[in-house]
Amino acid sequence: MSITSARSWTVRSAGPRPSYRRHLPPALLAACGLAGALALAPTAQAVTPLTATATYDCGAWGSGLATLTAADSGTSKTIKITSTAITMPPGTSADPNSITTTLKLTKTSGGVTSQVQFSGKTNPGMSGGSPITLGPLKLTSGTLAAGDSTNSVVLPAPPSATNWSLQIVASSPTSATVPCVATSNQSVPFVW
Repeated sequence: MSITSARSWTVRSAGPRPSYRRHLPPALLAACGLAGALALAPTAQAVTPLTATATYDCGAWGSGLATLTAADSGTSKTIKITSTAITMPPGTSADPNSITTTLKLTKTSGGVTSQVQFSGKTNPGMSGGSPITLGPLKLTSGTLAAGDSTNSVVLPAPPSATNWSLQIVASSPTSATVPCVATSNQSVPFVW
């Protein structure tokens, strides 16, 4: 003898369904979002050292010690140049972001030597006698991988349109193209 039990099913009308998802506190959601963004963001690379010095001859703009400051954000590599020995000549001036600067450096990678260039149009306003502040200049020619080193491109004086390690092109209100040669290696090479 078998007993069969019948089940009856009912269909509910459409309406709001209960939610079984757990709700996370807003602070926890924000922390998870930040952690995810940091995981995807490029990591800053360590350049050693952060600063180095080298001497440059810039003709009428002067000659002497310049400080190079390097940085690597993970997406761009930059160098900033400052000098109290190299200055704008009396009677000249430069508006902010009116000087195009190009810096050549020797690159050594796995025993192979080549050149890279950093360039940019970033400067504060300057007038006659002002110490130069140029950059940060971005890597615009060549590549730099972890462990590569860079140093000055030392050239014989005098600097000229075809003989330069650093070129400064001022455009407003003073127009001038100033070639410079590095007269010494950096105090220490940058290792990227």
